[in-house]
Amino acid sequence: MMREWSNATMDYAIEHEESGTRGVFHLRTQGRRVGELTYRRTGPAQVVADHTWVDPSLRGQGAARHLQDALVAWARSTQTKVVPQCSYVRVQFERNADMRDVRA
Repeated sequence: MMREWSNATMDYAIEHEESGTRGVFHLRTQGRRVGELTYRRTGPAQVVADHTWVDPSLRGQGAARHLQDALVAWARSTQTKVVPQCSYVRVQFERNADMRDVRA
């Protein structure tokens, strides 16, 4: 899975990797990781979103939200429910009714 995102100065790619019970959505630009949202699988159709990190240079520009949007799109396409353990993910689920369909 690859998604694109741009801000005023740079282009970014969001990539998804899963290995065993762990998964991550990476935000990359110019070959370096500048953000991530990680999860752990607790069952075949459920994950716990446990950590979100964005490089300080991108904070306030919507980068974390783009990572969460990628998680939500993936969860919908794979019929996976998300337990929001990470404080950022939890707040976004509370604020945005449009993504609650994937909340466990």
